[in-house]
Formats: sequence, structure tokens, C-alpha cells
Amino acid sequence: MDISRKLGILIFCGVPAIIGGGIVYGIFGSYTPVFIYEVLLLFVAGGIISK
Repeated sequence: MDISRKLGILIFCGVPAIIGGGIVYGIFGSYTPVFIYEVLLLFVAGGIISK
């Protein structure tokens, strides 16, 4: 996998991190679920990138 494809995947995962983090905070009203959501998204993106 070349570097441009890896950067594209990171951008593709970055948008849900920003938008989804706001939605999770709006639903739960706390930063703890947002942190958990971000860590899970980071693991998924890392798994995709490491292939």
C-alpha cells in the first residue's frame, strides 16, 4: 500500500472522529465515551493501515 492510499484512509477515518466525537458527546454529555470512541476508531484505522 503506497503512502497516498494510507493518507487517504487516515483522512477517511479522521472525519468520523471529528463528527462522531461530537455526536457521542451530544448523546452522553461526557468526554469519557468520546475518549472510548476515539480509541476504538484509532485501533480500526491502525489495523487498516498496518495491512
